[in-house]
Amino acid sequence: MADFPEEVTINEEGPREGFQFEKGHIPTARKIELIDALSKTGLKQIQVCSFVPPKNVPGMADADEVAKGFTKYPGVRYIGLWLNEKGLQRALAIGRLDVRGTISLTASEAFLKRNQNRTMQENIAAQHRMVEMFQQNNVPVDRASMMAAFGCNFEGDIPVARVLDLVQRALDIAEQHGVTIKVFNFADTMAWATPYSIRKVVGAVREKYPQLQMGLHLHDTRGMGIANAYAGLEMGVDIFDASVAGLGGCPFAAHKGAAGNVCTEDLVFMCEEMGIKTGVDLDLLIEAARLAEDVVGHPLPGSVKSGGNLRKYRERAAVAA
Repeated sequence: MADFPEEVTINEEGPREGFQFEKGHIPTARKIELIDALSKTGLKQIQVCSFVPPKNVPGMADADEVAKGFTKYPGVRYIGLWLNEKGLQRALAIGRLDVRGTISLTASEAFLKRNQNRTMQENIAAQHRMVEMFQQNNVPVDRASMMAAFGCNFEGDIPVARVLDLVQRALDIAEQHGVTIKVFNFADTMAWATPYSIRKVVGAVREKYPQLQMGLHLHDTRGMGIANAYAGLEMGVDIFDASVAGLGGCPFAAHKGAAGNVCTEDLVFMCEEMGIKTGVDLDLLIEAARLAEDVVGHPLPGSVKSGGNLRKYRERAAVAA
Protein backbone atom coordinates (compact mmCIF):
# COMPACT_ATOMS: atom_id res chain seq x y z
CA MET A 1 0.00 0.00 0.00
CA ALA A 2 1.38 3.42 -0.97
CA ASP A 3 2.38 5.84 1.77
CA PHE A 4 2.62 9.11 -0.15
CA PRO A 5 3.74 12.15 1.87
CA GLU A 6 1.57 15.26 1.98
CA GLU A 7 4.55 17.51 1.33
CA VAL A 8 8.11 17.09 0.05
CA THR A 9 11.33 19.04 0.31
CA ILE A 10 13.24 19.36 -2.95
CA ASN A 11 16.89 20.32 -2.64
CA GLU A 12 18.29 21.99 -5.76
CA GLU A 13 21.73 20.72 -6.80
CA GLY A 14 21.99 22.02 -10.36
CA PRO A 15 24.57 24.78 -9.82
CA ARG A 16 26.96 22.28 -8.26
CA GLU A 17 25.91 19.04 -9.93
CA GLY A 18 25.66 20.63 -13.34
CA PHE A 19 28.60 22.99 -13.52
CA GLN A 20 31.03 20.38 -12.20
CA PHE A 21 30.18 18.21 -15.21
CA GLU A 22 30.07 20.71 -18.06
CA LYS A 23 33.05 20.48 -20.40
CA GLY A 24 33.31 24.12 -21.47
CA HIS A 25 34.04 27.19 -19.38
CA ILE A 26 31.03 28.88 -17.80
CA PRO A 27 31.55 32.46 -16.61
CA THR A 28 31.13 33.00 -12.89
CA ALA A 29 28.54 35.71 -13.49
CA ARG A 30 26.30 33.30 -15.39
CA LYS A 31 26.50 30.72 -12.61
CA ILE A 32 25.42 33.40 -10.17
CA GLU A 33 22.61 34.45 -12.53
CA LEU A 34 21.17 30.94 -12.42
CA ILE A 35 21.46 30.71 -8.62
CA ASP A 36 19.61 34.01 -8.28
CA ALA A 37 16.86 32.81 -10.63
CA LEU A 38 16.45 29.59 -8.64
CA SER A 39 16.28 31.60 -5.42
CA LYS A 40 13.03 33.21 -6.59
CA THR A 41 11.19 29.93 -7.22
CA GLY A 42 10.33 28.90 -3.67
CA LEU A 43 13.04 26.26 -3.40
CA LYS A 44 14.22 26.10 0.20
CA GLN A 45 17.75 24.80 -0.40
CA ILE A 46 20.25 25.39 -3.21
CA GLN A 47 23.68 23.78 -3.41
CA VAL A 48 25.76 26.46 -5.07
CA CYS A 49 29.20 24.85 -5.50
CA SER A 50 31.66 22.27 -4.24
CA PHE A 51 34.93 22.99 -2.49
CA VAL A 52 37.16 20.49 -4.24
CA PRO A 53 40.58 20.74 -5.93
CA PRO A 54 40.25 22.52 -9.32
CA LYS A 55 42.64 20.02 -10.90
CA ASN A 56 40.07 17.29 -10.17
CA VAL A 57 36.95 19.31 -10.99
CA PRO A 58 37.87 22.34 -13.16
CA GLY A 59 34.27 23.55 -13.22
CA MET A 60 34.52 24.37 -9.51
CA ALA A 61 37.68 26.49 -9.79
CA ASP A 62 35.61 29.61 -9.05
CA ALA A 63 33.70 28.09 -6.12
CA ASP A 64 34.70 30.82 -3.67
CA GLU A 65 33.70 33.60 -6.08
CA VAL A 66 30.33 31.96 -6.78
CA ALA A 67 29.64 31.45 -3.08
CA LYS A 68 30.42 35.10 -2.36
CA GLY A 69 28.56 36.52 -5.35
CA PHE A 70 24.94 35.36 -5.34
CA THR A 71 22.10 37.33 -3.75
CA LYS A 72 20.73 35.70 -0.61
CA TYR A 73 16.95 35.38 -0.49
CA PRO A 74 15.04 35.04 2.80
CA GLY A 75 14.00 31.49 3.61
CA VAL A 76 16.55 29.85 1.29
CA ARG A 77 19.43 27.76 2.61
CA TYR A 78 22.57 28.02 0.50
CA ILE A 79 24.98 25.16 0.93
CA GLY A 80 28.22 23.81 -0.52
CA LEU A 81 29.73 20.37 -0.88
CA TRP A 82 33.06 19.23 0.51
CA LEU A 83 34.76 15.86 0.78
CA ASN A 84 37.44 16.51 3.38
CA GLU A 85 38.60 18.80 6.16
CA LYS A 86 40.18 21.33 3.80
CA GLY A 87 36.94 21.69 1.86
CA LEU A 88 35.01 22.25 5.09
CA GLN A 89 37.38 25.01 6.12
CA ARG A 90 36.86 26.73 2.77
CA ALA A 91 33.09 26.55 3.19
CA LEU A 92 33.29 27.99 6.70
CA ALA A 93 35.58 30.79 5.54
CA ILE A 94 32.97 32.03 3.06
CA GLY A 95 30.84 33.14 6.00
CA ARG A 96 27.51 33.18 4.16
CA LEU A 97 26.70 29.51 3.60
CA ASP A 98 24.51 27.32 5.77
CA VAL A 99 27.09 24.78 6.89
CA ARG A 100 25.69 21.57 8.34
CA GLY A 101 27.62 18.43 9.09
CA THR A 102 26.96 15.12 7.38
CA ILE A 103 28.45 11.71 8.07
CA SER A 104 29.21 10.54 4.54
CA LEU A 105 29.73 6.87 3.71
CA THR A 106 29.98 4.99 0.41
CA ALA A 107 28.55 1.53 -0.25
CA SER A 108 31.20 0.68 -2.87
CA GLU A 109 34.83 0.60 -1.82
CA ALA A 110 35.92 0.59 -5.46
CA PHE A 111 34.08 3.86 -6.08
CA LEU A 112 35.30 5.29 -2.78
CA LYS A 113 38.90 4.70 -3.85
CA ARG A 114 38.26 6.33 -7.19
CA ASN A 115 36.28 9.27 -5.81
CA GLN A 116 38.18 10.04 -2.59
CA ASN A 117 41.22 7.75 -2.68
CA ARG A 118 40.20 6.01 0.54
CA THR A 119 39.43 2.50 1.69
CA MET A 120 36.23 1.84 3.60
CA GLN A 121 38.07 1.80 6.93
CA GLU A 122 40.00 4.96 6.07
CA ASN A 123 36.72 6.67 5.33
CA ILE A 124 35.20 5.54 8.64
CA ALA A 125 38.21 7.08 10.42
CA ALA A 126 37.86 10.23 8.30
CA GLN A 127 34.20 10.58 9.31
CA HIS A 128 35.18 10.48 12.97
CA ARG A 129 37.63 13.31 12.30
CA MET A 130 35.01 15.25 10.37
CA VAL A 131 32.49 15.02 13.21
CA GLU A 132 35.15 16.23 15.62
CA MET A 133 35.88 19.15 13.30
CA PHE A 134 32.17 19.93 12.95
CA GLN A 135 31.85 20.06 16.71
CA GLN A 136 34.96 22.21 17.11
CA ASN A 137 33.43 24.72 14.69
CA ASN A 138 29.92 24.58 16.19
CA VAL A 139 28.53 22.98 13.03
CA PRO A 140 25.38 20.93 13.74
CA VAL A 141 25.47 17.25 12.74
CA ASP A 142 22.14 15.51 12.26
CA ARG A 143 22.46 13.95 8.81
CA ALA A 144 24.16 11.03 7.11
CA SER A 145 24.47 10.01 3.50
CA MET A 146 25.51 7.01 1.46
CA MET A 147 26.86 7.15 -2.08
CA ALA A 148 26.44 4.23 -4.52
CA ALA A 149 23.69 2.76 -2.36
CA PHE A 150 21.99 0.99 -5.27
CA GLY A 151 24.87 -0.18 -7.44
CA CYS A 152 28.30 0.69 -8.78
CA ASN A 153 29.94 0.73 -12.21
CA PHE A 154 33.13 -0.69 -10.66
CA GLU A 155 31.72 -3.16 -8.14
CA GLY A 156 28.29 -4.16 -9.43
CA ASP A 157 25.13 -4.64 -7.38
CA ILE A 158 25.22 -3.52 -3.76
CA PRO A 159 23.66 -6.00 -1.30
CA VAL A 160 20.91 -4.57 0.88
CA ALA A 161 22.71 -6.10 3.86
CA ARG A 162 25.70 -3.86 3.18
CA VAL A 163 23.49 -0.79 3.03
CA LEU A 164 21.96 -1.69 6.39
CA ASP A 165 25.41 -2.34 7.87
CA LEU A 166 26.64 1.07 6.75
CA VAL A 167 23.55 2.78 8.13
CA GLN A 168 24.40 1.23 11.49
CA ARG A 169 28.04 2.31 11.15
CA ALA A 170 26.94 5.89 10.56
CA LEU A 171 24.66 5.77 13.59
CA ASP A 172 27.50 4.31 15.66
CA ILE A 173 29.84 7.13 14.61
CA ALA A 174 27.19 9.66 15.59
CA GLU A 175 26.56 8.00 18.95
CA GLN A 176 30.27 7.95 19.80
CA HIS A 177 30.33 11.73 19.38
CA GLY A 178 27.06 12.42 21.16
CA VAL A 179 25.02 13.43 18.12
CA THR A 180 21.79 12.03 16.68
CA ILE A 181 21.18 11.32 13.00
CA LYS A 182 17.69 12.38 11.96
CA VAL A 183 17.93 12.29 8.16
CA PHE A 184 19.67 9.68 6.00
CA ASN A 185 20.14 10.37 2.30
CA PHE A 186 20.70 7.49 -0.14
CA ALA A 187 22.39 8.29 -3.44
CA ASP A 188 21.98 6.39 -6.68
CA THR A 189 25.32 7.86 -7.74
CA MET A 190 25.76 5.83 -10.92
CA ALA A 191 22.09 5.34 -11.84
CA TRP A 192 21.73 1.64 -11.09
CA ALA A 193 18.41 1.99 -9.28
CA THR A 194 15.03 0.89 -10.56
CA PRO A 195 11.67 1.32 -8.84
CA TYR A 196 12.04 -2.25 -7.60
CA SER A 197 15.42 -1.63 -5.95
CA ILE A 198 14.23 1.70 -4.53
CA ARG A 199 11.36 -0.09 -2.80
CA LYS A 200 13.65 -2.89 -1.63
CA VAL A 201 16.35 -0.67 -0.12
CA VAL A 202 14.07 2.03 1.28
CA GLY A 203 11.73 -0.64 2.66
CA ALA A 204 14.57 -2.49 4.39
CA VAL A 205 15.95 0.69 5.96
CA ARG A 206 12.51 1.87 6.99
CA GLU A 207 11.72 -1.45 8.64
CA LYS A 208 14.96 -1.57 10.64
CA TYR A 209 15.32 2.15 11.36
CA PRO A 210 11.80 3.63 11.48
CA GLN A 211 13.09 6.70 13.33
CA LEU A 212 15.04 7.93 10.29
CA GLN A 213 13.68 10.42 7.79
CA MET A 214 14.94 9.35 4.38
CA GLY A 215 16.03 11.26 1.31
CA LEU A 216 16.96 10.17 -2.21
CA HIS A 217 19.61 11.49 -4.59
CA LEU A 218 18.66 10.02 -7.98
CA HIS A 219 20.47 10.14 -11.32
CA ASP A 220 18.75 9.78 -14.67
CA THR A 221 21.38 8.08 -16.84
CA ARG A 222 19.03 5.24 -17.76
CA GLY A 223 15.83 7.27 -17.76
CA MET A 224 14.71 5.90 -14.40
CA GLY A 225 14.98 9.13 -12.41
CA ILE A 226 11.34 10.18 -12.26
CA ALA A 227 10.12 6.57 -11.96
CA ASN A 228 12.49 6.03 -9.05
CA ALA A 229 11.30 9.25 -7.43
CA TYR A 230 7.72 7.99 -7.72
CA ALA A 231 8.74 4.71 -6.08
CA GLY A 232 10.36 6.70 -3.28
CA LEU A 233 7.20 8.74 -2.81
CA GLU A 234 5.19 5.51 -2.58
CA MET A 235 7.47 4.47 0.29
CA GLY A 236 6.99 7.76 2.12
CA VAL A 237 10.28 9.43 1.16
CA ASP A 238 9.82 13.19 1.47
CA ILE A 239 13.27 14.64 0.68
CA PHE A 240 14.70 14.62 -2.84
CA ASP A 241 17.80 16.09 -4.44
CA ALA A 242 17.13 17.38 -7.94
CA SER A 243 18.84 19.36 -10.68
CA VAL A 244 17.21 22.14 -12.69
CA ALA A 245 16.63 21.08 -16.32
CA GLY A 246 18.45 17.81 -15.54
CA LEU A 247 21.87 19.48 -15.41
CA GLY A 248 24.89 17.46 -14.47
CA GLY A 249 26.42 14.05 -14.03
CA CYS A 250 29.17 12.40 -11.99
CA PRO A 251 32.71 12.98 -13.35
CA PHE A 252 33.99 9.93 -11.46
CA ALA A 253 31.40 7.41 -12.68
CA ALA A 254 33.44 6.30 -15.73
CA HIS A 255 30.36 6.60 -17.93
CA LYS A 256 30.35 9.07 -20.82
CA GLY A 257 26.57 9.15 -20.79
CA ALA A 258 26.24 9.83 -17.06
CA ALA A 259 23.27 12.12 -16.54
CA GLY A 260 22.41 14.60 -13.83
CA ASN A 261 19.96 14.28 -10.99
CA VAL A 262 16.28 13.80 -11.58
CA CYS A 263 15.04 17.01 -13.19
CA THR A 264 13.72 19.54 -10.65
CA GLU A 265 10.84 20.93 -12.70
CA ASP A 266 9.76 17.44 -13.79
CA LEU A 267 9.72 16.30 -10.16
CA VAL A 268 7.82 19.40 -9.00
CA PHE A 269 5.30 18.91 -11.81
CA MET A 270 4.70 15.27 -10.88
CA CYS A 271 4.32 16.02 -7.18
CA GLU A 272 1.94 18.92 -7.73
CA GLU A 273 -0.19 16.84 -10.13
CA MET A 274 -0.37 14.16 -7.43
CA GLY A 275 -1.51 16.68 -4.82
CA ILE A 276 1.82 16.60 -2.98
CA LYS A 277 2.92 20.07 -1.91
CA THR A 278 6.37 21.33 -2.91
CA GLY A 279 6.18 25.05 -2.12
CA VAL A 280 7.76 25.76 -5.52
CA ASP A 281 6.39 28.08 -8.22
CA LEU A 282 6.53 25.81 -11.27
CA ASP A 283 6.33 28.64 -13.81
CA LEU A 284 9.31 30.44 -12.27
CA LEU A 285 11.17 27.14 -12.11
CA ILE A 286 10.52 26.52 -15.81
CA GLU A 287 11.98 29.96 -16.54
CA ALA A 288 15.06 29.04 -14.50
CA ALA A 289 15.35 25.74 -16.40
CA ARG A 290 15.31 27.56 -19.73
CA LEU A 291 17.94 29.93 -18.37
CA ALA A 292 20.10 26.93 -17.37
CA GLU A 293 19.93 25.70 -20.95
CA ASP A 294 21.02 29.12 -22.19
CA VAL A 295 23.89 29.26 -19.68
CA VAL A 296 25.40 25.95 -20.77
CA GLY A 297 24.69 26.58 -24.44
CA HIS A 298 23.19 23.21 -25.36
CA PRO A 299 19.92 21.30 -24.90
CA LEU A 300 19.22 19.83 -21.47
CA PRO A 301 17.05 16.75 -20.86
CA GLY A 302 14.25 18.15 -18.69
CA SER A 303 10.79 17.65 -20.21
CA VAL A 304 8.52 20.13 -18.43
CA LYS A 305 10.60 23.16 -19.47
CA SER A 306 9.48 22.32 -23.01
CA GLY A 307 6.05 20.85 -22.33
CA GLY A 308 5.07 23.56 -19.87
CA ASN A 309 2.72 23.75 -16.92
CA LEU A 310 -0.73 22.23 -17.39
CA ARG A 311 -2.44 25.12 -15.63
CA LYS A 312 -2.71 27.35 -18.69
CA TYR A 313 -4.16 24.46 -20.70
CA ARG A 314 -6.72 23.79 -17.98
CA GLU A 315 -7.62 27.49 -17.93
CA ARG A 316 -7.97 27.50 -21.71
CA ALA A 317 -10.14 24.39 -21.62
CA ALA A 318 -12.33 25.91 -18.90
CA VAL A 319 -12.89 29.05 -20.98
CA ALA A 320 -13.71 26.98 -24.06
CA ALA A 321 -16.23 24.94 -22.08
